[in-house]
Amino acid sequence: MAMLAHLLGLLTSFIGPLVLYMVKKDEAPYVRDQAAEALNFQLTLIIAYFVCLVLALAMIGFVLIPLLWVGSLIMTIMGAVAANQGANFRYALNIRFVS
Repeated sequence: MAMLAHLLGLLTSFIGPLVLYMVKKDEAPYVRDQAAEALNFQLTLIIAYFVCLVLALAMIGFVLIPLLWVGSLIMTIMGAVAANQGANFRYALNIRFVS
């Protein structure tokens, strides 16, 4: 289930990790922790994409958006693999909205 929290971010943005967090927060501490981490990462990505869209007015955002997408894809896969192995994965540069 913890791996699913990370992978759902690829398909549903923050909705999948949020639902998993709400359903499992009282049952499984490890799943709750990883779902919160995935949720925080997806919320951080939304902010980063918004900043890139604003920077697109200065043409630099058009370069940053694909880099952000590739970086988020790599980090999400790393999170899913680590969660599958039972490790406590933490995303780099993640804003902690939910703990």
